[in-house]
Parts: sequence; structure tokens; C-alpha cells
Amino acid sequence: MWTRKELKTRGKKAFLFNYWKTVLVSFILLVLVSGAAGSVSGVGGGRSGKNEIQTSVESSQSEVDTALEQAQLSMGFDIPKEAAPIIAVIGGLAGIVIIAVVLAVSAFLINPIEVGCKRFFLKNLNQKASVSEITYAFDNNYLNIVKTTLLRDIYILLWGLLFIIPGIIKSYEYRLIPYLLADNPEMTKDEAFARSKELMKGQKWRTFVLDLSFIGWDILSLFTARILEMLYVGPYKNMTEAALYERLVYGNLSEEAGN
Repeated sequence: MWTRKELKTRGKKAFLFNYWKTVLVSFILLVLVSGAAGSVSGVGGGRSGKNEIQTSVESSQSEVDTALEQAQLSMGFDIPKEAAPIIAVIGGLAGIVIIAVVLAVSAFLINPIEVGCKRFFLKNLNQKASVSEITYAFDNNYLNIVKTTLLRDIYILLWGLLFIIPGIIKSYEYRLIPYLLADNPEMTKDEAFARSKELMKGQKWRTFVLDLSFIGWDILSLFTARILEMLYVGPYKNMTEAALYERLVYGNLSEEAGN
């Protein structure tokens, strides 16, 4: 049975052992994954996929409404009420297009990079990993990784749209999928989902508490305009999560990081 202390000690030691490379990879993960892909897969990572989609749709509808108001003012007449359904359809289609584009970018670019970053963190637990690991997924069963991580995003998104709490639970249940693919890119979709579910059985609440244990650092990061997040907190979290995966899969922690 793992403890928060041992995982955080393991993660911190490995992070400091290869400091600047870990900072760089964590920054890439923060910008590309947490920022862009958060719109579809961020329920468990502190961002609501539901809220992101609602924002996209509302933004599209708002743009349509603004354009119509400007047209009415410039042409000096009101648009008929009969046009309202058409306007609503246009706004809805615009929202769907935005969601589709986000999903496509996430699936074919961002998710494979996420898997590569997870591979970097895993390797970095025991040796100084190379930043080039972030491109690992593009050369190793790429389409399988794309398919599996896309389905992960869609499942979490749908659960989050239906019910927030089940969405969060599912995000923890599927949390290890990128690590599993980083460890074994040949793993099929069904195997990855089943294995992640198996590993996280009885671990979701404990992992949630592990995440909460960083809240003090998160608050401090806010007072430094997120600089502390980029230079210390983010890499610390990422290496701790990698240590969690290692613990759950291999059953014990290595004695020394970086040997």
C-alpha cells in the first residue's frame, strides 16, 4: 500500500535529478494538453469539459447575434422572427464545428504528445530521460494511441455532460491510460481501458486526496503569476503521478531515482 509521502518523495527526487528537462516537458504538457485539450478531457484535471463546450457554443451564438444586430442597424430593418430557427441552427452548427476541430487537434496532435510526455516522466524516475521522448507516440503504433486517447476523451466528456461527479470519477478511472500506452503502445483500446480501471479500483479516492495534497503549492503559484507552477509545482506533480503509476503497476518503488 502506497503513501502520499513516499510517492511525493520519489517524484521530487526524480524531478530535481533532471531539473531543466523535466521543467521543459512539464511546460509543454501544461500548454498543449492542459490548455488546448482541457476542453474535452479536463474534467478530472481541474477543467470542466462541459463548461468549455458550453463556452464555445455560447461564444458562437453570441457572434451570430452580434452580426445580426449590426446588420439590422446598418440596413435599418428588423430580421423576421421566422429567421430565428435558422439563426439557432447556424449557431448550433458553429458550436459543433468548433468541438469537432478541438477533438481532431486533440486526437491527432495533443494526445500523442501527452503520451510522449508521460513516457518521459516514467523513464525519468530511474534515469535522466531525453526530451525527445515526447515524440514517442508518433513513431510507435500512432493510430492505436490516437484512437484510444480520443475515446477516453469522448467517454469522459459524455459522462461530464450528463453528471459532473460521475465525470470526475471516470476521469480518475481512465487516468492511467496515457501511461499504459507510453509503457506499451501495442496495448489495444479494450486492454488499456480495462487495465486502467483495474489499477484504479480502490485507488480513485486516494489519488484524489494525493492531488489535494498539492493545494498549498497551487495557492502559492497563484501569487507568483503561475511562475512557481512552471518551475516547480507542475514538474513535481507530474513526477509524483508517474511514481503512482510505477507503484500500482510494478508493486514497489525503486530504491534510488536516477541510478
